[in-house]
Amino acid sequence: MAENEEPAPDDVRVLDPRSLRGLAHPLRIRLLGALREYGPATASQLADRLGESSGATSYHLRQLAAHGFVKDDPERGKGRERWWKAAHRGTRLGTDEFLAHPDPAVRGAVNTMLHEVATLHTQEMSTWLGTLHDWSEEWRRAWDISSFTIRLAPELAAEMRDRVHEVIESYREKEVDQDVENSARLRVHLHAFPRDED
Repeated sequence: MAENEEPAPDDVRVLDPRSLRGLAHPLRIRLLGALREYGPATASQLADRLGESSGATSYHLRQLAAHGFVKDDPERGKGRERWWKAAHRGTRLGTDEFLAHPDPAVRGAVNTMLHEVATLHTQEMSTWLGTLHDWSEEWRRAWDISSFTIRLAPELAAEMRDRVHEVIESYREKEVDQDVENSARLRVHLHAFPRDED
């Protein structure tokens, strides 16, 4: 990508130590997630959605912008109303290089981010379970909560993860329009980790 060229909206941002520290705050992670899932919004709209003050959302949006995670959406808003949008489709964290990073602040930022993401995943699943009976029969048959235990070496576990990611990404080409009857945004969580024998 050429210098100063605006990234395509579907780009995935790869974190470095500086940008990781800029994102590793519970509210910033939630703000970025809301912009990615629901689209452009103002600080006040995000405050209402997330149950926060507009002062807090405004401050943290500016911090996200300073680190390149969000940007102004000049096509929206009137007067002083400032609209924000996500600068990238997703974020990638190379946890192996960060978990062993010599700077304790970087390792702490990784822990904050990973724990916040895990908490959000739990909240999203709890919300789904609490509203399960409000959805159509087709959706009640299409969802999944599964667990599998298999013995693998690390390189096979990484291969499996990558193949699962490829399958999920292949469905982006099949996405349907919002006006397709009975369509919904489908949230997919993937958790894969080794377990101690004991």
